Amino acid sequence: MPVEALFTLGIVVSVLFALALSRAAPDTILMAALAVLIISGILTPGEALAGFGNPGVMTIAVLYVVAAGLKETGAIQWLAHRLLGQPQRLRQAQLRVLLPASGLSAFMNNTTVVAMFIPAIQEWAGRLRLPPSKLLLPLSYAAILGGTCTLIGTSTNLVVDGLLQTEMGIGLTMFSLAWIGIPVVLVGGTFLYLFADRLLPNRQGVLEQLEQAREYSVEVVVDEKGPLVGRTIADAGLRHLSFGYLADIERHGRLLTAVPPSTELQAGDILIFIGAPECARELRRIHGLKPASGDVHKLDIAHHQRCLVEAVIGPDFGGLNQTVRESRFRSRYQAVILSISRHGRRLPGKMGDMRLQVGDTLLIETAQDFVDQYRYRKDFLLVSALNDSTPPDFRKAPVAMGILAAMVAASATGLLSILEAALLAGGGMLVTRCVPASKARRYVDLSVLVVIAASFALGAAMTKTGAAAQVAQWLLLIDGLAPWVALALVYLMTVMFTELITNNAAAVLMFPIAVAVAEQLGVSFMPFVIAIMFAASASFMTPLGYQTNLMVLGPGGYRFTDYLRLGAPLSLIVGITAVALVPLAWPF
Repeated sequence: MPVEALFTLGIVVSVLFALALSRAAPDTILMAALAVLIISGILTPGEALAGFGNPGVMTIAVLYVVAAGLKETGAIQWLAHRLLGQPQRLRQAQLRVLLPASGLSAFMNNTTVVAMFIPAIQEWAGRLRLPPSKLLLPLSYAAILGGTCTLIGTSTNLVVDGLLQTEMGIGLTMFSLAWIGIPVVLVGGTFLYLFADRLLPNRQGVLEQLEQAREYSVEVVVDEKGPLVGRTIADAGLRHLSFGYLADIERHGRLLTAVPPSTELQAGDILIFIGAPECARELRRIHGLKPASGDVHKLDIAHHQRCLVEAVIGPDFGGLNQTVRESRFRSRYQAVILSISRHGRRLPGKMGDMRLQVGDTLLIETAQDFVDQYRYRKDFLLVSALNDSTPPDFRKAPVAMGILAAMVAASATGLLSILEAALLAGGGMLVTRCVPASKARRYVDLSVLVVIAASFALGAAMTKTGAAAQVAQWLLLIDGLAPWVALALVYLMTVMFTELITNNAAAVLMFPIAVAVAEQLGVSFMPFVIAIMFAASASFMTPLGYQTNLMVLGPGGYRFTDYLRLGAPLSLIVGITAVALVPLAWPF
């Protein structure tokens, strides 16, 4: 083996060990490997940095903006509530998780879909008295399976398609993978439906306990033009919130206490919730509710520039020992107090008549720059923004969904390439103000893009030095090895890499090896490349292999063995299905 090939393999092995065992960030590890390849002369700077201009990488970056528009307008949550519904039994709940999650993930970012479904599933778990562990891991797996059906369903597909375009001059269409992806979803989904309940533990999630949290009272009003008018409390999904509970309803000046879940909501009802600060964030994302405080509508701050902030009053606060009304808090700070907590307990009574003291914790709605403006001033001892608390602009949800549908249609019909359609969709989200440019930048995950682009350098080095060809020879040590056996070996090797490192890095590393195996067998490389796409997405056995697996770890109360118990047989079934179908769609 040439020295350059041996050196490249050493770098690849070092990267694999660092990603699997080190606490260093993946983008740092991959960029260090890229630097070594340039400095050692294995790759020229142009070759090493070619990944940053790859069409697949740019498509992923633009799709972050499209996903941001869908999330900021509440379009995904709007869809989720209508598709998930209100099941009455575990079997119904499982079906309502598997079908919508896999369907939506084919066209939307998996992470966004799972993030939006988790609160609804937690509400089910509370109402049906089911352990969330029975539903959340199947949610993650369904989203992963659904992503294999289309080219935009997962970033891995776009990465491999980008490699095909740059290395082979071949591009896949939107539904090229559907011939294999749909059967994989059906087989995997059927397995989850039949065995998830038996194989997953009966375990509660790690949710913050309300009695240990700062407690607030949050008031919202039922919008007369919203979808909640005439629906019961249970049907509206207000019975079991993750961070609070409905205490009272104020209707036409009368206070209704201990209201049953069958109570129908009327326009103008003021709902009084008690709970942790996150309860206010939860309520902001329910279509049909709006803040009851009249001062909120007087804020001279655009809807998409608002957020929820907790602030602890300091000794230099200008309105000490004054009522909220006397302190002129709104005009002084361009913020509205939603609730006050003192010594960890909510203050009852009318907001305007409450007197402010040192140490009071205020839950306020204000501009996004409030934290930076008052973090080091003495008015407040502590200022902290609640993550992801900007209220969605539901009015633009149909616009965002229309842009997504147009993108899918344009690329599916061949009118535009995936990248061109994504660029137009991302621009449409910005032009229609579904998401402002400032917030769209924050949604673009640069660390993921750097990992993917830097991984291309490792793949290029393996091809250039002959290391990929050498690995292919080791895989084909058995004389007369049948192509489908070699395909299974490539699939298995990709799955192993995916469980240890990131799915995108695994796909990029395996691409040159798969092409070299095909060349040495004298068969088409396409079956091997398609197998890599499915294998790199088939991360079911560890919480670290795929981001959605990690997202449900805490809410589901899972342990490592839970992923292995359900994920190992699922991975085997999906692998057998994919390896059997790939040669039928793409013959050797």
